[in-house]
Amino acid sequence: MISFTLSLVALVLGYLFYGRFVERVFAPDDRVTPAVAKADGMDFVVLPNWKIFMIQFLNIAGTGPIFGAIMGAKFGPAAYLWIVFGCIFAGAVHDYFSGMLSMRHGGAGLPELIGQYLGKTTKSVMLVFTVLLLIMVGTVFVYSPAEILHSIGGETMMWVAIIFVYYIIATMLPIDKIIGKVYPLFAFSLLFMAGALMVWLFLHWPTVPELWTHCYNMGAATEPDKWTDNIFPALFITIACGAISGFHGTQSPLMSRCVKDEKMGRPIFYGAMITEGVVALIWATVSAWFFYGDPAPGYELIEKATAGFHTSAPAVVNLVCNEWLGVAGAILAMLGVVAAPITSGDTAFRSGRLIVAEWLKLNQRPIINRMYICIPMFACSIAMLIWQVENPDGFNTIWQYFGFSNQALSVFTLWTISVYLVRQKKAYWITLIPALFMTTVCSTFLFVSKQAFHLPGNVGYIIGGVCLVVACVWFYIWYRKEVKK
Repeated sequence: MISFTLSLVALVLGYLFYGRFVERVFAPDDRVTPAVAKADGMDFVVLPNWKIFMIQFLNIAGTGPIFGAIMGAKFGPAAYLWIVFGCIFAGAVHDYFSGMLSMRHGGAGLPELIGQYLGKTTKSVMLVFTVLLLIMVGTVFVYSPAEILHSIGGETMMWVAIIFVYYIIATMLPIDKIIGKVYPLFAFSLLFMAGALMVWLFLHWPTVPELWTHCYNMGAATEPDKWTDNIFPALFITIACGAISGFHGTQSPLMSRCVKDEKMGRPIFYGAMITEGVVALIWATVSAWFFYGDPAPGYELIEKATAGFHTSAPAVVNLVCNEWLGVAGAILAMLGVVAAPITSGDTAFRSGRLIVAEWLKLNQRPIINRMYICIPMFACSIAMLIWQVENPDGFNTIWQYFGFSNQALSVFTLWTISVYLVRQKKAYWITLIPALFMTTVCSTFLFVSKQAFHLPGNVGYIIGGVCLVVACVWFYIWYRKEVKK
């Protein structure tokens, strides 16, 4: 619990000090924002700052900082280091700049920003990549809540149909009609659940592994025959939303179209990511107690937990919330594993609509123009969903590809911001270092993962190191040319 407490303090200090430094690097001013200059009553709508923060938090969070932290906690206390350092120096910087750059470019979406700084070819590739990723997010976050609702009553496909109808309505309507009214409530429930669990942790002070005694791959040590993932790079792919996530770069532009004052960027974008890091820390600690608690593992203290170390993330949420928080916990757990992924799914489709509309230069005020984009997008999602249902391991396959694609997108976003900072003659190292690190993580994972090339570990790590060297050389050559200009 000491590691947990120190990590919490570090996140708060990170927001107060490093967050302010990042803000000074960007230098927000009093210029008119797109929410005012392009107000259309549909996507460019000025909203109250507190509401924007809550929507941004829910958009980027969903179940990511919960499920990712639970799965990542099986690696041991090393998860704390990644959440804290990843959140402060990578994730929050990534989210802040993706939101603020969008604001400075008239509310531009992520592919447009990437094209502006990495070239038209990269833009074209990332346009397709980003839209496919967003459709994948929406599809993944349809089936999992539908299966959970099926356990309450009704057929799974009936719930799938209901969720899709909601997706269509939320994607088509102005942002302040459903998202602006309902999302703050769901965000509050997630924050309340996390806060209640944090109070429980401090009141009971359970004995959990500490950084200075257990900073090694505890999953491999616990079950060496079954746990084959290495901390590097698997931990950095598993815990995404609680540290850094490329998906966030598609969500920040949604809120950049609703902010009235640039100076609110730090509390909204940087602050929402730090808040998500706090949620991830809480669930990582709860999970550490659940899997490694002393004197007895947490799952042995909960009668309904029978799978032990291999208890799934949604099951951990349900078991812990019901056991610790009673009826309120059961309701919050349901919101967490059902409402949160649904809300992430509909904003994913909304982002996809706006990105395609920006590419086609299609005005989104007429409803028919929104339908031109939404119908093909939802048709692709339904086809992907049918494949997922017909294949026994379909959900896990799509989720694994989503996990890698998600972090790969963060790499392109970080490189985009780095180019912007170089051209603005500002402290580009604040995104260059995370860009190099995440480039190494993603390239190494691509070569060693079972879902990709699955090369022997030592070979995959060498190639990952080569990719790091190539990235450094590429940046150095480009930087010298840029300076000469």
